[in-house]
Amino acid sequence: MSERGATAKDADEIAFAGVRGQLELLTRGEVSAVELTELALRRAEELQPRLRPFRVLTAERALCDAERADQLRAKGHRAPLLGVPVAVKDDVDLAGETTPFGCGGELRPAESDCELVRRLRGAGAVIIGKTMTPEVGLWPFSESPAFGVTRNPWNPDHTPGGSSGGSAAAVAAGIVAVAFGSDGAGSVRIPAAWCNLVGVKPQRGRVSTWPDVDCFYGLVSYGPLARSTADAALALDAIAGAHPQDREPPPDAGPFSPVREPRALRVALSFATPFGVSDRVDPQIRAAVERIGRRLEELGHEVIELDPDYGLVGPALVPRGNAAVHRWLERVGDRSWLEPRTRVAAQIGRALSGWPLSLSRRAEPALRRRIGRVFDRADVVLTPTTAKLPPRVRALAGRSWWETANAVSAMCPFTFAWNVTGWPAISVPAGFSRERLPIGAQLLGREGDEHTLLGLAAQLEALEGWTRTLP
Repeated sequence: MSERGATAKDADEIAFAGVRGQLELLTRGEVSAVELTELALRRAEELQPRLRPFRVLTAERALCDAERADQLRAKGHRAPLLGVPVAVKDDVDLAGETTPFGCGGELRPAESDCELVRRLRGAGAVIIGKTMTPEVGLWPFSESPAFGVTRNPWNPDHTPGGSSGGSAAAVAAGIVAVAFGSDGAGSVRIPAAWCNLVGVKPQRGRVSTWPDVDCFYGLVSYGPLARSTADAALALDAIAGAHPQDREPPPDAGPFSPVREPRALRVALSFATPFGVSDRVDPQIRAAVERIGRRLEELGHEVIELDPDYGLVGPALVPRGNAAVHRWLERVGDRSWLEPRTRVAAQIGRALSGWPLSLSRRAEPALRRRIGRVFDRADVVLTPTTAKLPPRVRALAGRSWWETANAVSAMCPFTFAWNVTGWPAISVPAGFSRERLPIGAQLLGREGDEHTLLGLAAQLEALEGWTRTLP
């Protein structure tokens, strides 16, 4: 940073100021967008050897964008994220960069930005790089043979989660105040839980996935990871909206920032898992989520024990997820880089791409009605985000597809049902284990009701103060 920026605030304080804090510094002229971007890039370069949050840094373009942001601000222009450094997951198209999605081999650079990136640039954000992910986002850890292992800022011996693990690590380490990921079975919420962050999976259609108009056959939503609820809401506003060619327009909900105070709610506390999935929850996680339930009662909400009736939601997920892997890998010419378990997932997806895929999609309305009956008696569902604490890095390295899939379903059984329904969900910090590993609690909402989830999360944050705790 320049001398002016260095004396205005301590560099660490600026790095962990959050989106709103950095915007305030920019507005008061205490720091410039160029200085913020230089700080983010320097922290990224310093932490990359230890944590590896990024697949690639786009320093030259970022500094040009930051300079332009300063020029616009000097002329009185304002935009929601003007001059704030951010990061995006390596499954979205950034013009001039490849989109390997964790896979090795030669790929052509993207010719244009995807809609998510276009909206971020329109909001004035400065994109400093693309973050790490496992191959085709398959697993809740961010490791790949081509690009290495991403580690958790809270304990580098452990994974930050996945598949948006690089984005979570970048925020938790104070490189950027907000980063963006994709969630097809929990891939935003799981790393949020394991990195002490707020992770939002919006309502399907809320954020455009163009140029993929049916991303992972409707399972995937793009969402923000941030340290505070208010920052997550501000970031969600910046990216929300449709592309003209989207399959379904987003539901009309209005802006999410500022976050609204919710009325007194009835909250269903549940530790049930979908049929066929392990319901064994780490005792420390169960205790943490039960404590969050008591905190909600302190806030004036009614907490009742009530389980969603999931039905056969798992079989509705598997054909869509694996068929999407098969479809995505059609763009990869050289598959010799791929892990054997990734190739098996693609083979399964190819076999399921016919009538099983069609049947799984036709089953969705009935599943939505069945699962949605929980909202006849409750406004929100509270569950753990994960059943297990973050595992050590490489804990599942070299395992077969079957072994990995079974281990993963036992670790993360609570998130994927809401990808099948398409409804919104948020993971919020719920404390720490004895080993000082983060724990997350999940808030699940009815269709299009991010407002209630964000409001409830903000109330918890005011009580818990999780933004004050740093790695």
